[in-house]
Amino acid sequence: MTSDFFQDPPAACPTPFNFADYVLQHKSELNSKTALCIVNQTRYENWTYGNLSNLIQSIISQFKDAYIGPEDVLLMRLGNTLDFPATYLAALAMGAVPVPTSPMLTEAELSKIISELKPKAIVRDPDLTLPAADIPQIHLSKDIKSGRDLSFHMGDPNRLGYIVYTSGTSGNPMAVAHAHRAIWARRMMLRDWYDIRPTDRMFHAGAFNWTFTMGTGLMDPWSVGATSLIPEPGTDPEDIPFLLKDHGATLFAAAPGVYRKLLKQKVNLSHLSLRHGLCAGEKLSEDIRKAWQDATGTDLHEAFGMSECSTFISGSPSRPSKHGTLGRPQNGRRVAILNDGHPAPVNTPGMIAVHRSDPGLMLGYHSNSAATAQKFQGDWFLTGDLGAMDDAGNITYLGRADDMMNAGGYRVSPLEVEAVLRQFPDIDQVAVTDVTVAKDARVIAAFYTSASTIAPEAVKAFANSHLARYKQPRIYQQVDSLPTNPNGKLSRKLLRQFFEAQHDRTRET
Repeated sequence: MTSDFFQDPPAACPTPFNFADYVLQHKSELNSKTALCIVNQTRYENWTYGNLSNLIQSIISQFKDAYIGPEDVLLMRLGNTLDFPATYLAALAMGAVPVPTSPMLTEAELSKIISELKPKAIVRDPDLTLPAADIPQIHLSKDIKSGRDLSFHMGDPNRLGYIVYTSGTSGNPMAVAHAHRAIWARRMMLRDWYDIRPTDRMFHAGAFNWTFTMGTGLMDPWSVGATSLIPEPGTDPEDIPFLLKDHGATLFAAAPGVYRKLLKQKVNLSHLSLRHGLCAGEKLSEDIRKAWQDATGTDLHEAFGMSECSTFISGSPSRPSKHGTLGRPQNGRRVAILNDGHPAPVNTPGMIAVHRSDPGLMLGYHSNSAATAQKFQGDWFLTGDLGAMDDAGNITYLGRADDMMNAGGYRVSPLEVEAVLRQFPDIDQVAVTDVTVAKDARVIAAFYTSASTIAPEAVKAFANSHLARYKQPRIYQQVDSLPTNPNGKLSRKLLRQFFEAQHDRTRET
């Protein structure tokens, strides 16, 4: 039996189709219902479906005044406000191509993006960085006109809809081109991850301008007529438990690090109205999952995905993930574990791959056919992540292919070593990678944080009794914090660079 999992094919996307039309399909029948509530400890701001539609229509009018039309690329330089998703939907509604960007990008990074995409205009918050460029800028007006019906540019669901950039954790950021149909494909997530209903109040802990928030926190709830709850910019994470209670959140979505912070606060979480929690962005540890279940009495469901295909493996209330696994491919997805270009036998490590027929898969890397071709092997899109699939389709995550370590000829997953060391008393966070200590000599190193001082010898002794010798780190170092990339994910690359620079200075002295 091979690691090639596929159940029922997904329903075909309707044609003609428009991304924004699908997201806002309930705007008329739910005109006065709250679509979005922006919350903090002292106040809240409600936006009904009708108000949201008026905002989007006002932005469309401004785009038309700026001579923006279908297929025009719009670079988004907007902050953590409702303008971000509203601009995104306005551009999609009229057939333009929005390109959301992180507010943390430097001028050099933006210059590269502008050179690659040659946008028709830049929708800009004047407070955000922008390099000098001979491109028209659009500054959104706060004047919202009401009473006009939204119209949508309908067309082929396979046409270019929007472009997002990868985080660049394994190289240079890539411009990922998605079709309008990508939002239709998320129906598989609604069923096999969220179990979201029109009566739900989805609280997402992220910012408006994070793609995880945009999809899970806004687009998907709105597409089923639910209510989104988003913390006001600057909200203290310590306030989140109280906001969840005060605003009757029934679903909560966040990255694992947010769950970790909430659990460390030691506040009472048993009185919340949550049906369950949702987690994505990086691998969820079983410790956090178990602690959340104990604290809230609700389950925490993880999903795995990437910029090129959103999430496609997950657990859900109707089919919780098997202990220690990511879950199973969502119904309608065809996912395999590949070895040498072919599905591997079950329970055999290999690369996680998605079939090219998946409606949520990218069109390709914008204007980079060579890079696109490198990501495909026959009918399969290669994710760059390693895993193993059992005979029921449950997938165990084994880390990024470029994170895998080589120890004396053995390939070792840093996640496996981290899971063991995380059990050591008083360790808060741990990261493992291989580092260069001499020419052609690499060893496994473990870095950990703790509120107390922990002797490296103690951690080493613990590892000696819990890990095979070839999996054991040779270096143990306590640090103040672990480096992350702009999306808040652990960066083993930065950790490796930090250690090797420190090591080089030590050798010089």
